[in-house]
Amino acid sequence: MKPATPYINLPTFAAHLRSLFDPEQGNKKCVLLYAYNGTGKTRLSMAFKDIGKQGDARDTLYFNAFTEDLFSWDNDLDGDSDRKLKLNKASRFFDGLASLELDNRIRPLLQRYADFDFLIDAQEESDDWNVRFSHVVTVPAEDGGTKSETQDNIKVSRGEENIFIWCFFLAIVELAIDGAEAYQWVRYVYVDDPISSLDEHNAIAVANHLAQLLKREDNTLKAVISTHHTLFFNVLWNEFDRTKETLRLFLTKGEENKGYQIRETGDTPFFHHVAIVAELHKAAETGNLYTYHFNMLREVIEKTAS
Repeated sequence: MKPATPYINLPTFAAHLRSLFDPEQGNKKCVLLYAYNGTGKTRLSMAFKDIGKQGDARDTLYFNAFTEDLFSWDNDLDGDSDRKLKLNKASRFFDGLASLELDNRIRPLLQRYADFDFLIDAQEESDDWNVRFSHVVTVPAEDGGTKSETQDNIKVSRGEENIFIWCFFLAIVELAIDGAEAYQWVRYVYVDDPISSLDEHNAIAVANHLAQLLKREDNTLKAVISTHHTLFFNVLWNEFDRTKETLRLFLTKGEENKGYQIRETGDTPFFHHVAIVAELHKAAETGNLYTYHFNMLREVIEKTAS
């Protein structure tokens, strides 16, 4: 395994990430990046995006905590009936929403993961873009049996909301790959931890689906995928197994939290498990304990039990 490479800050490393996609340097199509929570993955994704942002022009379609913030709930506290998920119309993320029938692309993706339905209201002349959710429930019928009934304007769970936003993002990635005019500015796709609030089954499904999309023969977009979720990372590692155009990296903070270090994990998909144990050993030796060390210990114990 190659020794760690130091970087003074995240913008410097973001610039290096971009160089990896240069045909004359790395010529990679995808970079898988594993890092602990709190390392700075979200800030790295924004630094990567900012490098490609020149005035009104940009080149990176990203999914991270900022993407999720483009969606916000109006729970109708007064009437408690007209609940809706509001969309931030000002973002270029929604460029194709009014004209490209995006709901018809989202629905088949969503049906892989959930059993609720949705209706997008995004008329160009309106400033109030939103999504309303519904689902079918079984209720008693007058003849003593049961019948199906649709409940509208429901509040979905946080996990269901996240999976809807994820499918929204995937639909836009598909449009970018297909060359839709509204998303021709996209050259890079940056995905940061899309599996929050998801169980392990959905984490596997999301990783598999994302890999199959990015491996499409007609896909010319370059991708960075960062995560702290070991199962998600390992599934992706296996999906891109031994692909020369894919690079696998492990990101940690430098000594005494100064700067950052990068290691190539190569053909060692479980290297991060070893790194966790090494980090715990160092913490025990020095006595410098933080909350994330206990999260690491819990993860090691859970994986050992499994």
